[in-house]
Order: sequence, then C-alpha cells, then structure tokens
Amino acid sequence: MEFFERHEGGERAVLLHVEQRSVDSNEDLAEFRELVHSAGAEILSESVVNRQTPDPRLFVGKGKAEELAEMVAAHEAELVIVNAQLSPSQERNLEALVKCRVLDRTGLILDIFAQRARSHEGKLQVELAQLSHLATRLVRGWTHLERQRGGSIGLRGPGETQLEMDRRLLGGRIKQLKERIARVRRQRAEGRKGRQQSDVPTVALVGYTNAGKSTLFNALTTSEAFAANQLFATLDTTLRRVELNPQLTVVFADTVGFIRHLPHELVSAFRSTLEETLEADLLLHVVDGSSPERDRQIEDVETVLEEIGAGSMPRLTVMNKIDQLEEQGVRVDRDKHGQPARVWVSAKEGEGIEALGEALVERVEPKGVRLRLFIPMADGRFYALLQGEGAVQAEECDEAGWQLDIALPEARWGHLLKKEPALADFVLDPAVERRPEPWEEAVAAGAARG
Repeated sequence: MEFFERHEGGERAVLLHVEQRSVDSNEDLAEFRELVHSAGAEILSESVVNRQTPDPRLFVGKGKAEELAEMVAAHEAELVIVNAQLSPSQERNLEALVKCRVLDRTGLILDIFAQRARSHEGKLQVELAQLSHLATRLVRGWTHLERQRGGSIGLRGPGETQLEMDRRLLGGRIKQLKERIARVRRQRAEGRKGRQQSDVPTVALVGYTNAGKSTLFNALTTSEAFAANQLFATLDTTLRRVELNPQLTVVFADTVGFIRHLPHELVSAFRSTLEETLEADLLLHVVDGSSPERDRQIEDVETVLEEIGAGSMPRLTVMNKIDQLEEQGVRVDRDKHGQPARVWVSAKEGEGIEALGEALVERVEPKGVRLRLFIPMADGRFYALLQGEGAVQAEECDEAGWQLDIALPEARWGHLLKKEPALADFVLDPAVERRPEPWEEAVAAGAARG
C-alpha cells in the first residue's frame, strides 16, 4: 500500500508499518503518520507488513526488506521510519540493505521531543534520553571507529579505539546531565514543599497526547500556555495558581502527554517532571471523548501511571471535546459514594468549565482534622514539627510533656503521617479530654503488672 503526502522542506521518508492483532491497525497507522508529520518529515510511500515475531536480523523478512529497498530507490528517499522498536543490529542491517538511514519509533519520538523542548530542564531531559538511546547504537556499521589511536606519528596514545573513546565521552556527558537534572529535582522538591506547607492542593493534568490538556489548562487558569492540534505540542510542565472560590486556592500542573509504547528512555529522563504527578493531591485525567479509540487511550495512560508509581492516586476524569459529539451535553457523572467521577466538557468552546470547577471544589476542598495529642518531653522533635506546621491551636505543658490541640487540613495530616508514622501513637482517644495525671499513669502501670 502506498500513501503520498508532501511536506516541503522535510526529510523524504518511506514508512514501514507493522500490524499487530492486539491493536486497531488503522488507528495505529493514523497515529504513526501523525508522529511522522510532527517530526516534519515528507511521507513519500508506505509499506505495511503483518508480523507477530520479528526477524532477529532484519526485523522483517528478507523479501519485505528488499521490497523496501526498491521503494527507497524508486522515490530517492533519505530515511526509512519503522513503527516498531528495533534492536541496534536490526537497525544497522536494514540500513545496509536499503542504503539510507533507518529510524525506529523510539528514535522518532525522541526527535519530536528534541524539537519541542523549550525550557532548560526540558532540553536536559531530552538530551539525556537521546544519549541513553544512542549509547546502544554507537557501532552503526562505522568500522573505521575500531582503529587504534596509537601507532601513527603525532597520534601515539594509549591504544584506545575511537569507539571506546566515544563511549567514554558519551558516558561522561550522561553522568553530567543526570547531575544537572538531580539539581532540578531538588529545586522542584523545594517548590512542592512550600506549596504543601501553605496547604495549597495541587491538581495535575494527565492524558493521552492531543487530548486537549493544554487547552483545558488555559480554560481553567485563563492563561496562554501553548496549545496546538498536534502530538506533543508541549513538553514542559507549567504551573498556575487559581482561586476556585474565596476559601479554596489550587495549583494546576500541565504535564507532558502520554502515548502508546512511550519509550522507556523518556519515562526515565522525564521522571523529575512526572514527579509533579506523583505529588499531586488529585489527577485530572483528560480524555478525547470524541476519539473512537478513547477506551484504549485511557488504558495506555493508566499503564504509564502505573509505571511511574501513580496508579493508585485519586483522579477525576474529564471527557473533553463534547462539541464533536452528537447529543452529548455538559454532564457530571458520580461514583457510588456520590463524588464527581467524570465530567463532560468542551475546553475549546468553554462548555462545562464551570461544572468542572464545582466538581474540583468537591474533590479537593480541604477537610479539617482536629485532634488532641500528648507528646512526652523525650519526643520534643514532634512538638517542634507541629509548631512548624502552624497546627497547634492550644497547649499545656509540664515536666511530663505537652498536651496539644491541633487543627490542620486532612491532606496535610496525611502527609505528616506518611513522613512521621510515629505521630499516630501520640493521638489521644477522642473520649479523653485531657492527658493522664502522673498518679493515674502509675496506677495504670501497676494494674498492668498484676
């Protein structure tokens, strides 16, 4: 099958699409084309192969590979793009046969990310992902790199091959990038710590790429973050503080979009960005409600969330693009507990944004916790911790310790217990109005001894 579409100025490419029984092939092919367009390539022709087990040498059979080579020669293509992940040897062997550069799905997505990264952090993360991917593909058939550096006049050295030197330099750069990204992670952690201490809930927008996350983010925050009808339009996490009502302010975080078979290198490199998702109080899962593949896209997003450790986090689903659906208006679906579980909106047209805001208030409005604790003198660090949180409403103190009345949001109490589980041991039974007197403790201790 052939498909022609001209994108002047881009590299001339032939596509190789691999059909799989487990997915809708037409939808997968359409997404593959969209990825290629996003990378800026000019599609000259397509070849489709149905193969469940890859050939260890060429990924496809020799006949299909030779057919691909003829297609490349006929169209004078500069690039073959394969909608699958190739091993380094398969990539090299295909390049030798078709006599042009071969790029697999992982390399294609990495190239798109490299074009779209705008912030310093995003560029660091993309470079790390690219170099991690390249590290396994240094050989690429460049046999001249295996020559020893020593032995020539003026070039005598330790006998290290050019390939070994390139690997060493690459390893050094990867180490440097990881150190820089670690510093960014620490800075992000400080920002999150400040938001948690001020009891401002965070709502992270997640979803399949091109589901309308950035458009919804702009509608909720009245900001102008870049949004476009293309895959991976935005990569950099954007944060905005919004007052949902006079009593509730939240921080919205727009994150990178997910896609089927998201390369492992990207998941690893963007972990600092994805931590905004892990630390959020609520996930806003944005779904393209008009897509015939929406159920499969929901599953793909859930798979990535599980991979980064966010599978069990509370979420509110937003079915976006109802303007493209017949007989579907704004609606709020509730779960068995009466909480909002799914909201139908059109971010582009502004329909349902008010209903979504009300649903968000129900889901994230801080619920207060009021407790009485008795902290012995020996555990004074817990007293200092609660004072630092501004949670202490009233206190009494003597030589035995502190009796405290505290009040703080339920989510913040949960964060404290996660960090210091021993705090739960100091909570007095609600029926106890005061801490026990020393003589009462002595009597109780004697009774316990028998």
